[in-house]
Amino acid sequence: MATWVRVERNRLTFMAAHMATFRGEVEPLHGHNYAVLVECEGPPTADAWVIDFGHVKREMKALCDELDHKFLLQRPSALMEVRDQPESIELLVQGERRYLFPRAEVLALPIANSTAEELARWLHERLCRRLQDLGVDNLTRVAVGVEEAPGQTGWYAGAFPEPATARYSED
Repeated sequence: MATWVRVERNRLTFMAAHMATFRGEVEPLHGHNYAVLVECEGPPTADAWVIDFGHVKREMKALCDELDHKFLLQRPSALMEVRDQPESIELLVQGERRYLFPRAEVLALPIANSTAEELARWLHERLCRRLQDLGVDNLTRVAVGVEEAPGQTGWYAGAFPEPATARYSED
């Protein structure tokens, strides 16, 4: 038997642009109005809570705010050459397309691809660390879904706390 809570959408949203890679090609630059869903599973505390909804909403909202109105750049990428300029990021895509972004509008993420699944994994790891920092210790599993369009959600679920071999850093 399992007990879990789910927090979704409402304020857990962000708007961002990206260019995912697929079968050796880079998609055209485009964006989404993303929505995030979080499920936390574990035995109820002495107060009969799996987790305070407020903790999940507040921490995930802060993470969504980091992504909001940014160009999400997967880094590194074999298909995109990144040239760091003092005030900008120049991006050469497969040696054919050139983009120049204001540095403040680019969020370089240590992810393999800017897919909903990879964003969900990155958010999962960061959320788990934040919940641990708040003293949450009863969860057994956390799942994060990133919806890039209605009916299209990429998920990542993993143990809580995340194993010590975390994939992404806090940078």
